[in-house]
Amino acid sequence: MTIEFPPSLWAATAPERIATPALSGQAETDVAIIGGGFTGLSAAIEAARRGHAVTVLEGRAIGWGASGRNNGQVIPTLTSAEPDAWVSRFGEGGRRMVGLIGNSASILFDLVREFGMDAEAEQTGWFQPTHSPGRVKLSQKRVDAWQRFGFPAEFKDAAQTQELLGTDFWYGGMFNPTGGHINPLALARAMAKAAEGLGVKIHEASAVSSFRREGAQWRIETKDGVLKSRALILATNTYTGEVTPSLAPRLARSIVPVLSWQMSTEPLGDNLRASILPGRQAVSDTRGDLRFFRYDARNRLITGGAVIGSYDVANRVRKKAAQNLAEAFPEMNVPEMTHVWSGYIGMNWDRFPKVHRLGPDGWAWIGCNGRGVALGTALGREMARAVTGMAESELALPVTEPKPFPVHSLVRRVAPTYLAWLRRKDLSEPKL
Repeated sequence: MTIEFPPSLWAATAPERIATPALSGQAETDVAIIGGGFTGLSAAIEAARRGHAVTVLEGRAIGWGASGRNNGQVIPTLTSAEPDAWVSRFGEGGRRMVGLIGNSASILFDLVREFGMDAEAEQTGWFQPTHSPGRVKLSQKRVDAWQRFGFPAEFKDAAQTQELLGTDFWYGGMFNPTGGHINPLALARAMAKAAEGLGVKIHEASAVSSFRREGAQWRIETKDGVLKSRALILATNTYTGEVTPSLAPRLARSIVPVLSWQMSTEPLGDNLRASILPGRQAVSDTRGDLRFFRYDARNRLITGGAVIGSYDVANRVRKKAAQNLAEAFPEMNVPEMTHVWSGYIGMNWDRFPKVHRLGPDGWAWIGCNGRGVALGTALGREMARAVTGMAESELALPVTEPKPFPVHSLVRRVAPTYLAWLRRKDLSEPKL
């Protein structure tokens, strides 16, 4: 069975995968997982190696959603939910969540190494350079916070930043050596292969129309089948309302899906490769109107951006991202972009990822806020441990109730204009 993927560099370069048959008829399993992205596949691997029968239902194909369309940066921090804020809000549960976030990149790269995954993985570190002098102190504050919790964050001054990036465009920043980057679609397909090797059953083209608790089991229905299970993990995140709008409407309305645009340059020549980002780190700066980039295995710079409005978006964002690179690295001129693609990220009201309990042995998380690669992998493992017997007091699963946006459809339509406010904020210095 062949399922068409949206065109992207990742779809053009990831190892091929033959899609598995859709669910048909009635079946039973111990742990059912809805969603075949990083969260669902990580959960499947963990539950299977803990000795449980696992079935994954994916509405399209493995990695079809956000997991196969992102920039591929593996980042062990969040956009704005800082360590002390987690502890203040959730106490010891928040402290465990800080530990999970801080270890999330290592969890992903350790999984890649354990199974020998063909995912173009490079654990070269992640760097967040400051885009203004006033944000240098803010960056130092973030470094101090993560160090207090025992993680290897480092502050780089202006000279060190210039050496690391190959430009004096930024002013300093926070470096974390555990981060890096991967080919995200290749990783998703490799995770599926690892899960299947552990006995996990995967059914693609199996969009779930409904799930509910019946007695001691969950009943999950698709167009052509019914799956019954003791435990359920909903791992659809940003695409919760996109494939089947009625699947979990309260969860879907608690986030706003925002298109994130990605693109790639031609492979850089040896001279440029040696001078621009010589250490091959993943980079995303302190702007709200984010500038971000990293190399792929073919020495293309993978970058992206956002624009306001819906007119000719692909071409406008292509031009903007190319100009951003040329502004930071004048020696490369304005690069041509060979691939341009997009996918949704899930933004919520306070930028905290949310963990929800669906019922007995039922879990979900939602709201990646642009940090889903490492965090989704880590939370998948955590939810699998929850449904396979580990005490909740040992897990990083701070539970909250969903808070749907009022007039969600309107919020979704106007969300792209938020970029204008972010740009204005980028021009002012923070008050510390």
